Amino acid sequence: MLDKAAVILESFSPSGGPYRLSELSQHTGLPKPTVHRLAADLVRLGWLERSGAQYRLGPKLFELGSLVPHRLDLREAALPFLQDLFEATRETVHLGIREGMEVVYLERIHGHEALQLPSRIGGSLPLTCTGVGKALLAFSGAELTEQVLSRPLPSLTPHSITDPDRLRMALEKTRVSGLAYEEQEAAPGVSCIAAPVFAGGTAIAALSVAVPRSRFSPAQLAPAVRTAALGLSRVLRGAG
Repeated sequence: MLDKAAVILESFSPSGGPYRLSELSQHTGLPKPTVHRLAADLVRLGWLERSGAQYRLGPKLFELGSLVPHRLDLREAALPFLQDLFEATRETVHLGIREGMEVVYLERIHGHEALQLPSRIGGSLPLTCTGVGKALLAFSGAELTEQVLSRPLPSLTPHSITDPDRLRMALEKTRVSGLAYEEQEAAPGVSCIAAPVFAGGTAIAALSVAVPRSRFSPAQLAPAVRTAALGLSRVLRGAG
């Protein structure tokens, strides 16, 4: 039963739902009666919540996830730099880490203009479709890069990079400049610039600023993003 409950919870990745009972049964491959019974238990425990006929992830999962020591320490250390970056740009800023071939968002501060972004705190997206993901991938070692490039590249929009040669070139530019760019690859009409955060020689996180494409100005945004990432890297090195 625990395995089946885990399958139900994992079926919400990466979109987060909400899903009807029939959709959960389809996503998990479990019979509707089984899904109905387990979903009721998960709602009772606070791991799912129900609104009418739809289910979504519950607040208890967010509460538990935010207590994971590594993530909690990193998020708390990063918050002052994220706030400074927001104040400098007045745009939406992100903090993300890598888990496998995805970026997981630990924090997001909204700009004053509502952007339709797929990113959400605790959610995950492909490394290759996001600025944060590219910054992490570029500095996570050649083995991971080759592993990613050897597989079909995911696509979130028509602008997502699906050509391995184009992605390889983009990652090489990121390694040289220390900045990763994403233009409408995760959401139409939105561009992003990101910088890696280091603790040692490996990127353990990345910060980004997402803005409407109509006012995307890398020359203006880059210094603020780079400064925030370097500042957080210094703090993390000092903390060991």
